[in-house]
Amino acid sequence: MSRIFEMRDVTFAHHGGPVKVMDNFSIAVEEGSRTAILGANGAGKTTMFYTLTGVYRPQEGEVLFRGEPIEYTKEGLTKVRSEVAVVLQNPDEQMFCSLVEEDVAFGPLNLGVDRDEVEQRVDKALRDVRMSDFKKRPLQQLSGGQRKRVAIAGALAVHPEVMIMDEPTAGLDPQASMEVIELAEKLHLQGITVLISTHDVDLAYGWADAVNVLRKGKMVFSGTSEEFYSDAENVHLCGLLSPATFNMNREVSDINGISPSPYPRNVSSFLAKFGGGQKAGRVFCVSCNEGDIGDRYEQAVREAGEDAKIGIYGTDTRYALTGKRVDYYFDGIDSCFSEAVLGRDSILFYDSVYEPLLKEQADTLKGFGSDVGREVIQ
Repeated sequence: MSRIFEMRDVTFAHHGGPVKVMDNFSIAVEEGSRTAILGANGAGKTTMFYTLTGVYRPQEGEVLFRGEPIEYTKEGLTKVRSEVAVVLQNPDEQMFCSLVEEDVAFGPLNLGVDRDEVEQRVDKALRDVRMSDFKKRPLQQLSGGQRKRVAIAGALAVHPEVMIMDEPTAGLDPQASMEVIELAEKLHLQGITVLISTHDVDLAYGWADAVNVLRKGKMVFSGTSEEFYSDAENVHLCGLLSPATFNMNREVSDINGISPSPYPRNVSSFLAKFGGGQKAGRVFCVSCNEGDIGDRYEQAVREAGEDAKIGIYGTDTRYALTGKRVDYYFDGIDSCFSEAVLGRDSILFYDSVYEPLLKEQADTLKGFGSDVGREVIQ
């Protein structure tokens, strides 16, 4: 895996002043990775993102994009920003138009995308963030959370190679926060590099391949989540808390006199580790393309049984199943696999792009001793 971004010994101070916002800072971001940036307020997360994309030019050190130092010229910065989309913590800082549809279209139009294609991208992006009904709405009439979703839609419409999201779930309701993670997973599966800064340690723990932790403008940790959270003193000094699943695994493992490793990162893995080892149920899997449900909903219910719980994962499927009985509207993969770990059958409808996640989840659970069967409904 090659490095798409690299910062080497970067020092940055606003207006060249004496206070260093970034101090001898280094980070490497692997292409196609899921990277979480953690740290308390003022740790330097937003400054890091601005420096990665050339908004800030460091006084010392260098920033590399695809192995080459960033050139702080119009052409050099355009090259970086044509491939990188950024969702800022404050959405008002990146909104340039008066209407929702105009703002989402702003990025792709500036990149020279054909207007018919732009319209398709706008419709898809707004649907992905549940803002289709607000397409013609003036931005000033939206709440802060709604403007955040419009900002995410604008980034999606660019079709970037790298997606940088600064506190993307801040100000969002729990359902919208889950959809942000679905979108991040979709981008990752499409080969896009995704960086998310967040205070939500539970979100980062279940999603990220690796975590990078900042404190007072310095990178103090880069590696696996479990290694970082096992160092309670460092977690405290960085102004963070350990994820709930990590804490529960540690405590229950201690009670049972077993090693905390392997570490479950979601509910189904936790249940598989401590659930008693009963025979696993089956997950009836229905891969859905946009609008492609047809008779398979009824077929799946017939095969799995009327008592089987039904889960959804993905925006297209969520729209396609409007009006149908559903038990788990969000986080359907983990919820349905949890049912299976407990010995019960379930039905999972999901956007086809997420197929690799199902295999990954099944393989993970097998490592925890639960061999979940997957039945595919064609």
